[in-house]
Amino acid sequence: MKKIYAALIMFAFFVQTGCSSNENSARENPNVIIIFMDDMGYGDLECYGATPYHTPNINKLASQGMRFTHFYAAQAVCSASRAALMTGCYPNRLGISGAFMPWSKVALNPDEETIAELLHASGYKTGMVGKWHLGQKEPFLPLQQGFDEYLGLPYSNDMWPVDYDGYTVVTDTNSIKHRFPTLPLIDGNKTVREIKNLDDQAELTTLYTERAKQFINSNKENPFFLYMAHSMPHVPIAASSKFKGKSKGGLYGDVIEELDWSVGEIMMTLDELKLSDNTLVILTSDNGPWLLFGNHAGNTGGLREGKGTHWEGGTRVPCIMRWPGVIPAGAVSNSMAVNFDILPTLVAACKAKLPTHKIDGINILPIITQSQEGLRDEFAYYYDVNNLKAVRKGSWKLVFPCQYQTAKKQPQGKDGWPGKYSTDSTGLALFNMQIDPGESLDLKSQYPEMVDSLRRIADRYRKELGDNLTGIQGEGVRTSATVN
Repeated sequence: MKKIYAALIMFAFFVQTGCSSNENSARENPNVIIIFMDDMGYGDLECYGATPYHTPNINKLASQGMRFTHFYAAQAVCSASRAALMTGCYPNRLGISGAFMPWSKVALNPDEETIAELLHASGYKTGMVGKWHLGQKEPFLPLQQGFDEYLGLPYSNDMWPVDYDGYTVVTDTNSIKHRFPTLPLIDGNKTVREIKNLDDQAELTTLYTERAKQFINSNKENPFFLYMAHSMPHVPIAASSKFKGKSKGGLYGDVIEELDWSVGEIMMTLDELKLSDNTLVILTSDNGPWLLFGNHAGNTGGLREGKGTHWEGGTRVPCIMRWPGVIPAGAVSNSMAVNFDILPTLVAACKAKLPTHKIDGINILPIITQSQEGLRDEFAYYYDVNNLKAVRKGSWKLVFPCQYQTAKKQPQGKDGWPGKYSTDSTGLALFNMQIDPGESLDLKSQYPEMVDSLRRIADRYRKELGDNLTGIQGEGVRTSATVN
């Protein structure tokens, strides 16, 4: 009897230690999914205050993970923001600015190490669906930057020879739209279809979602990294018949609810495959809303200006991270973080190696596990071609004298047609982000010592990354690739 009892104790021990070993092993190799929205504003999700449409799946994601209130896109424009996400760097360190056109001669340098390359080197399967926008042809497409498979558009969905009604081919040779080639849908490195009208655009969210689910199913036995970069809600917006006219927020609300459906499909797939507990899901946006398009643009949540500016409405974006058992459920972080912090955080979580080149991101695992706050205390707001327009330290943001584009001085667009930008300017101004996130109260005269401190910080960034506003060349800037 004693021998049987001892055997049972020993069996229980091995079962327990075996399970513990498997759990620890799993924690060292979490799956990773980044869901990257295009032009989604800080106030575009229900869990960030959006009305009158609903985002129940994203709300659930937030309730099961952490929602950030001070998360930033590195720059408020497509290609620059995506370069930062993929490499962990300020995009101007890489020689990248703006949004690449189909004829651009600039691309992300293959010498830079992307998240996909770093995780692939650690045994991860890597897949991407959606908008790339870091080089429109080989050798600068995702398969040449660390991804095992790719389906999506090489650049923004408005870069096509179709008028703002979504159907009329532009024949006016004076229009920039006339210069655009037909919008290609690429699978791997090859064009497999052309996106010709709004009906085709309406299929994109579902198309991306089904391919993402296929990738997850195909790699359920491996650690995997999925980068899901939606084309929506960037204009021209379009919703499938499943969602068109169904929300209470017009077409924009329909599009957001379909994106929320997509998130739900991804999470349901993880649940069905019993992968949810060991998958880190990150949802964020490349920049704020494109206000020029009025009712087809998103919501800044009361932040100043929008996409294409250094103001908070252009750079501060929603961010939710979920990893059961690691990230506390229902947590809210007021710590500052930037999208280029994602790379070193994933490297730490997945036990991969950091890039050999210098990066600007920091590992924020201690923030998402709530073991430490305030790891990032600074952020430099660059825009245009390497213009340092503002710096932030802690709660304080110093804006430098500069010009900027605004969509608020003239009537905004409507139903897919754009309004017109005006040029505005600002002098030196100091704002407190905790009490005045709308950047309306200039406090520089009350806090001259803070102005001086932030100026010294700005000088450090100028020395490292340069600043065209002051004519300074950065010592730490690398070169982008040239597209032939």
